[in-house]
Amino acid sequence: MKRYLIKEELFQPKEPVFSIPYADVLNPAQYEAVTTLEGPLLVIAGAGSGKTRTLTYRVARLVEEGVRPGSILLMTFTRRAAQEMLRKAAALLDQRCEKVAGGTFHSFANFTLRRYAQKVGFESGFNILDRADAEDVINLLRAGLRLNAKGRRFPRKSTIANIYSKAANKTVPLEEVVLEDYPHFAADTPDLLRLNEAYQKYKRKHFMVDYDDLLIYLNALLEGNRDAREMLSQTYRYIMVDEYQDTNKIQANIVRLLASTHNNVMVVGDDSQSIYAFRGANFGNIIDFPKVFPGTKIIRLEENYRSTQPVLNVANVIIDRAQEKYTKVLFTRKKGGAVPALVAAEDEHVQSQFVAQRILELREEGIPLHEIAVLFRAGYHSFDLEVECNKRNIPFVKVGGFKFMETAHIKDFLAHMRILANPLDSVSWHRVLLLLENIGPKAADEIFQAVVGSGMGIKGLAALEPRPRYAQGFERLRQRLDSLETDHLPVVEVGARLMRYYQPILKKKYDDHPKRAKDLEHLLTIMERYRSIEKFLSDMALEPPNASVDDILAADYDNEQLVLSTIHSAKGLEWHTVFVISALEGRFPAMYAARSDEEMEEELRLMYVATTRAKENLYFTYPINIYDRANGVVLSRPSRFIDGISEDVLEQWSLVSEQEDDEDVW
Repeated sequence: MKRYLIKEELFQPKEPVFSIPYADVLNPAQYEAVTTLEGPLLVIAGAGSGKTRTLTYRVARLVEEGVRPGSILLMTFTRRAAQEMLRKAAALLDQRCEKVAGGTFHSFANFTLRRYAQKVGFESGFNILDRADAEDVINLLRAGLRLNAKGRRFPRKSTIANIYSKAANKTVPLEEVVLEDYPHFAADTPDLLRLNEAYQKYKRKHFMVDYDDLLIYLNALLEGNRDAREMLSQTYRYIMVDEYQDTNKIQANIVRLLASTHNNVMVVGDDSQSIYAFRGANFGNIIDFPKVFPGTKIIRLEENYRSTQPVLNVANVIIDRAQEKYTKVLFTRKKGGAVPALVAAEDEHVQSQFVAQRILELREEGIPLHEIAVLFRAGYHSFDLEVECNKRNIPFVKVGGFKFMETAHIKDFLAHMRILANPLDSVSWHRVLLLLENIGPKAADEIFQAVVGSGMGIKGLAALEPRPRYAQGFERLRQRLDSLETDHLPVVEVGARLMRYYQPILKKKYDDHPKRAKDLEHLLTIMERYRSIEKFLSDMALEPPNASVDDILAADYDNEQLVLSTIHSAKGLEWHTVFVISALEGRFPAMYAARSDEEMEEELRLMYVATTRAKENLYFTYPINIYDRANGVVLSRPSRFIDGISEDVLEQWSLVSEQEDDEDVW
């Protein structure tokens, strides 16, 4: 028998040839994440480490490996993020990448539930209630249950919707949300539960779902229907999730169920940037991922492309203080950079003076205002700085909350003071009078005209005979304004007395009145340095000025704005120079954070996020003499998250006035 030898090398598979030089354009950690295609993968992406780039190249790699685009599922938190990644992947490779299934958890849930509507109890499909629609339904049912009875305080429709949504997203009892976030409505819990039951029945009866229901029903479908779960899992054989640290418990469970037949799931996120617990994000999802998916490979992206090494040194020290974390050390190949500064100010006003002056100096050095950001823990922390920016003609945009003078309760409060300063201020009179029970625009105008006609200013109220329906509120206002006009009090005492008068109105008008009361307490702190109401009110007028400061502000003044932002709103953004103000123990972390280790840990991560927004310059500032009225204590120490950092990592500055020393003054 003739023998024929088969040569083994003829059957050796050739190394695939890729059109993208992955190893050349990615750093080693990114390359490993992009080319690890099978099994569970957790990518811990440090701030500024190129996670979006990594996801984009991984989409291209999967397609280039021959994976069918429709079997790849990319989950993000905004539709725009998914579209942008797929567009970039298509530009890298070809149009096949745009056929990848990409979108938000909610859009994926909507698409899937349409296919399986009958399996979740919707015989003829369903309609989606947007937030405004959901609030209207709640309000309709609220009235039907007589929970809006006149004379009874009950949460407004928007507050009720917030409570229901938070309970759903955090998968906790409604009672727990009320006690933690709305304790002043604790007595209404039974009625809130009754209303929620009616709301759920109404939606089912009318084949409606709200945004939270989309996730709840998808989760129920995957858990309760084995055939649907296996079909979906086999359809989407490669799953990728962006910003995994921001997922809630339901979303994490959906990912687990979708990957049940293959475990080919890659999640990307940064445990150190998990700062949205108040929205329902669950820090445990990213920490427990290796337990949920045994055999998980963990890759750390630590090379930073945003910041200088001195900035990263501070960030590394801060996050190293976290109790629970994936250890990582950020580094960069960028050279140079100034050592970040910790600046102690005598009080809040001096803090504002320093920040404003340094901003103008940086602008003269060629750094545009829009490349500078001032970050803070809570919106009211910037109030004093807003006043200072106005004085110095520094235009700004505030992100993550209203500008000081745009908040309704501040407008309400200051309207009373404007009447004291100018009894002929018609706008302020109408605002003040419309706050009173049973006074409408017509009655308010009649009262104002009578005051003007009396020629006696505020004392003209005494000559009026109020109508019975609003006599009680009118008399209370009259007495308070009369006493404030005649007693010749310091500005801060006028404010304190007005606050005591306004407190019942605040409670009745706003469901979140405890938070708004903190704003008013802070306003009293600002009042302490004023000797006249007129000067105080003029400084509060924050309309953008028409003139610019010669040789400081450019001609394109209106187009160049400093950024003031809460840290939550700044996540994902970056600036050349960052100021973190009120980095003061008791404010950052907030005092309430001491009630649990979890909340304190999230506060620390918030400081890390603030730190890693800076590319070149970073300043932490804190006032050393702040009286906290609510707790009756003086705050004077820097935040525990930055206190004690060595001076070679965080340089300490002291501020000196020109009167004290003419040399080496910032």
